[in-house]
Amino acid sequence: MEITVVPSVVKGTVRAPSSKSMSQRAIAAALLSDTECTILNPSYCNDSLAAIRIAQNLGASVEKSTTELKILSSHIIKDRTLNCGESGLAIRMFSPIAALNPGEIIMTGTGSLKNRPMKMIEDTLNQLGAVCRSNAGLLPLTINGPIKGGNCETDGSVSSQLLTGLLMALPVAEGSSVINVLNLKSKPYIDMTLQVLEKFGIKVINDNYKVFKIEGNQKYKAATFEVESDWSGGAFLLVAGAVNGDVTVEGLRTDSRQSDKTILSALDRAGAAITVSENSVRITKSRLRSFEFDATESPDLFPPLAALAAYCKGVTGIKGVSRLIHKESDRAKALLEEFRKMNIKVEIKGDYMLVTGGKVHEARVNSHNDHRIAMAVAVAALGANGKIQIEDPLCIAKSYPGFFDDLKALGASVSG
Repeated sequence: MEITVVPSVVKGTVRAPSSKSMSQRAIAAALLSDTECTILNPSYCNDSLAAIRIAQNLGASVEKSTTELKILSSHIIKDRTLNCGESGLAIRMFSPIAALNPGEIIMTGTGSLKNRPMKMIEDTLNQLGAVCRSNAGLLPLTINGPIKGGNCETDGSVSSQLLTGLLMALPVAEGSSVINVLNLKSKPYIDMTLQVLEKFGIKVINDNYKVFKIEGNQKYKAATFEVESDWSGGAFLLVAGAVNGDVTVEGLRTDSRQSDKTILSALDRAGAAITVSENSVRITKSRLRSFEFDATESPDLFPPLAALAAYCKGVTGIKGVSRLIHKESDRAKALLEEFRKMNIKVEIKGDYMLVTGGKVHEARVNSHNDHRIAMAVAVAALGANGKIQIEDPLCIAKSYPGFFDDLKALGASVSG
């Protein structure tokens, strides 16, 4: 299947989608509670649905409605094979949680997740008393628990998601734990995890993101947790306004701990016209200039930043390419290939992506089955000199199923 985006002026107001990262963490916390929990403004993208299925398999009953999600856990396992879909967060967060249970549990996944490295999970869980085996460093993972707490060391340079799983699982383990973290990236994601834990009554001592001390035998309390709107998805809408329109995105909290709220800094450096209100951000098209930006702690911003840089005069430098290898695609390579098809020069030099602004040309591009690539090329199409045809666009369902509908609501010409 393909979708065609015709150059369009976008104008109006739209609400950012719910944060899948925060939804998945709240689902995990509710699973670990002994009492019913309510999640307001939940995300129902594919990654969040995978988390819900895992919670159900691990003993939770779930009631879904458009505006809320009720979860009550029995802690009685219904299925010992847990399919994480293509969610990197699900495999890394739920593996330690699954390891709390005695007996064998198998963690599987689909698509690009099958090619992502799993040895870090294997090594870390084995330090905590579980017996975990991967398939030569890949999925499936076979886990025999329970983990009982203790000391462990984990590498945070590739992803902070396993640390999130450990922070969520170890408070209910039998013994106390100390997690030593090497070279942690994406600290804001750990801030998000700690925010969720605090809401559910869990205490963690954070020593400068290098050592985390956790008392065992804690209880997740009943909670009503409201999921924030997603800065990662909202970033594409904001860039759409900067590229060719006047767009107000509602629901974005500037006091959020989400790392991707730094898109505002990038837009400001690029010269975009920005109006920030308490619960919304308005971006209006203006003359854009090249900028420098460090996306090491917000690697999901690379795709919308590439779309923004395509319309900036000069060469934009974005740091943090090393964080892009183990995503849904080799994201740096995918951006380079697809933007070049649209006449935009993209180069990789060390840890930097260099994007030379120019005129976006009509082209047929491919999403590489990567939701953020699909959204980036769609936004880049808005000011092109002709239509952009996007192959395999439905991968957006991983994080933002309503993306193309929201673009249409803003006046974009989208068909297919």
